[in-house]
Amino acid sequence: METKHLNKELVSYLSNLISENRRAKFDEVLNYRTRHITIVLEDLYQPHNASAVLRSCDIFGIQDIHIVENKNVYTVNRDIALGSPKWLNIHKYSNQENNTKHCIDELKAKGYQIVATSPHKNGCTIENLSIDKPIALIFGTELTGISDTVRDNADAFVQIPMFGFTESFNISVSVALCLHTLTAKLHQSNAEWRLDDDEKDELLLTWLRNTIRKVELIEKDFFEKRK
Repeated sequence: METKHLNKELVSYLSNLISENRRAKFDEVLNYRTRHITIVLEDLYQPHNASAVLRSCDIFGIQDIHIVENKNVYTVNRDIALGSPKWLNIHKYSNQENNTKHCIDELKAKGYQIVATSPHKNGCTIENLSIDKPIALIFGTELTGISDTVRDNADAFVQIPMFGFTESFNISVSVALCLHTLTAKLHQSNAEWRLDDDEKDELLLTWLRNTIRKVELIEKDFFEKRK
């Protein structure tokens, strides 16, 4: 309880150091942030794809991105990401024998339905995917798609309708298309998809820290005055 109260005090203190417009923008973005949908990226290796996905997640209000590194290390092209990583929570899985399974197990334990994107499995279209339960949407590597581990452990499969000769979308385009559809459905639904007040305070504090220069010294001053 003390930590939550302290976060509120610190948020109020640091908010005085940014413009009213900046704080209003933070509040506006927070109102549309969600953890009801999360994105899992399995073994991406092209930095421009990795970066474009982060940018789309920020734009559509997705707060948590889960990065599975089995063979490939996830790297970001900052020119494409345009600063989006500092607004997001990025969780990496790279230290287990099977990082994909580890990631899936953790998300299932948190109540997520594991939904794999694949044009080769019989599944519903993205428009018909139910959003009643929290969704972890998994995208596989650029060349081969999702792994056998994902196929064996997914709760459902989803497809993006395609009408041309090309077999699949670029992965960053796939993420953007899926999020455009799912977040539109979410905003019109009765699901409890918004962050709670404590989550908003915690996130706002992180954003303030990422925005204000020499914030460590400012926080030191705050705690000294609070004694």
